[in-house]
Order: sequence, then C-alpha cells, then structure tokens
Amino acid sequence: MKAIQITQYVKGPEDLKVVELPTPTPKANEYLIAIHASATNFFDLLQIRGKYQHQPPLPWIAGSEFSGVVLKAPTSLPGGRRPKYKEGDKVFGASQGGYATHVACTEERLRPIPEGWSFFDAAGLFVTAPTSYAGLVVRAGIKKGDWVLIHAAAGGVGLAAVQIAKAYGATVVATAGSQRKMDVARSFGADYAIDYRKADWPEQVKKLTPKSRGVDIVYDPVGLIAQSMKCTAWNGRLLVIGFAAGDIEKMATNRILLKNVSVVGLHWGMYATNEPEMVDVVWDGIFKLMNSGQYRGTCFMDKEYVGLESVPAALKALGGRDSWGKVVVKVPQEGQSKI
Repeated sequence: MKAIQITQYVKGPEDLKVVELPTPTPKANEYLIAIHASATNFFDLLQIRGKYQHQPPLPWIAGSEFSGVVLKAPTSLPGGRRPKYKEGDKVFGASQGGYATHVACTEERLRPIPEGWSFFDAAGLFVTAPTSYAGLVVRAGIKKGDWVLIHAAAGGVGLAAVQIAKAYGATVVATAGSQRKMDVARSFGADYAIDYRKADWPEQVKKLTPKSRGVDIVYDPVGLIAQSMKCTAWNGRLLVIGFAAGDIEKMATNRILLKNVSVVGLHWGMYATNEPEMVDVVWDGIFKLMNSGQYRGTCFMDKEYVGLESVPAALKALGGRDSWGKVVVKVPQEGQSKI
C-alpha cells in the first residue's frame, strides 16, 4: 500500500513523503478498510512535528479521518458479538493511519456512510459532527428560539455547528475572518455573519439580538470566551470547544457570576472512556439530521486535492487558514472509477 509514514518528526507538511509499505494485516477484532478519501485536521499538523498530546511510538502513519470500503471483517468480536459491517460496506471513521490507501480499524471507530453520501463528503464527518452535536445538544441544551453565536463558523466544526443549531430552531450569528468565509457560513444556514477581526464585533452581535439582550449560547473553538461575555444574555451558556487561536484563556470569574452564565467544556474524544452510553445517542441524533436533509457535507470545494502526494498541500491550506470547512484528499484506489 501507499502511506505517509513518520520515521522522524518533521518541520512541516512540506517534509512529508509517500512511501510503499506492506498492507496491514488486521487483528482478530479489526476491519481492513480500503481508503477512498482522507480528511485533514489541525492535530495532524501538531502530531507530525511531535507537538501533539498523543504521539505514537515511531514509526507510524500520519492522518486519522477517512472513508472507504470494508475489504475484510472480523470473524467474531469480544463477548460473542457479530460484526456490524461486512465486506463491501461503505464506512467512515477515524484511526491512526488515515493518510494511506489502507487502514486496520476496530468497530467503534467506524460508522456507515449515509445513503446518498460520497466518500469525499463522509471522510470529514467523524470528528466534526459529534463534536458540534455533543456541544450544542448535550452540553448546552440548545432549544428552539435560542440565539447562538458560533465562532470560526466557516471551519469544520463551525459549519457542523451552524447546521445543527438551525436544525434545532435557533437563530445563528456566525463569525469568521474574511468575506469569503462569512459567505460560506451563510450558505450553510447562518442568519447573520460578522467579521471578528473588527474590534467592535461583540457590540455588533449584541445589537442583532432582541432588545440587545445578547446571545443564549456561545460556541467557541477559537479562544474568545472572555470577549464573548460582552454579548452573552442572562443565563447564557458558553461552550469551550478548543483554542485554535493558540492561547488558553484566563477568565474573570466575577463576570460569570454577575451575568448568571454557565461556562462548560467539551472533550468529545473522552466520551468513549468516561460516558460511553452517550456515543450512540449523539450519533443517532446526527444520522437523523443527515437522513432528513438537515445536515450536509462540509468539505472545502474551492480547490481539489487528489492522491496522497497532495496531503502536504492540503495541510498547508488548512494551517494557513486558506480554506473553509473540511479539507479532504481523494485517495484513488486501483481500478477506482469514481470518488
């Protein structure tokens, strides 16, 4: 198979190389997947440089999110369970080694590709969709009539959040850092879009809300919680999703008290360990939205990336903020006619 293997940490994506490696032999409880598309993530940029919180022992294959076809299924699973998927099934998921033509993966890291979805669109689902759904629905308790402020709304989790908030009957105020990205956020359903490069963006957000009361929910994958407090309503809920801006915020807790707001975090990746019963609940909710047409793929469409050799360029576009949504690389398989 072809893969991007890390034998030593690199300075950046331009140092990544595609090599030939043996196709993995799946363990008794693993599936062998032929990858047809791979999605990029910010943590990939950190991991290849040795800067991420989870670093596999060298050597390892880069990448995580993917979609593809089951080539081989387990004969049995722990506890006598029958495998959910069979040879030929189309699946998406995430497991170490997504930048390759093949990957071995356990069942809990896979989901079936929704009816009518392409490999391209499905490759970017596994991380972003449940992060945004669990944040808005499980942690913030979103409901019809809420006003929701979504930062970096044209990013992968941002566009997922926009669609989920609209599906639940909320009014969405999106922030983004360029006119193009604001237009993208609107095209996915945002009611309003504001440039957060402008110093008075909190005032602009507040003026949009009824009687300038402020927003009910703030969805923040950037690190703008402190500034967002200026435009948060009484009883507001502020969701800490991540720190894409690079700095971890320090907050004045008296402001949390005075506005009677809740500040809650979301670590979706730890649900499987600490609250596994919620994983299927979240995915069931996402599939309902997808099957009803209320959630669509969020893949970057302004430029096409085809073949593992294009992964460095895709990662550069992601890291340089030159993209929107999920930057996905198509991975042609031998004899493949259509992604």
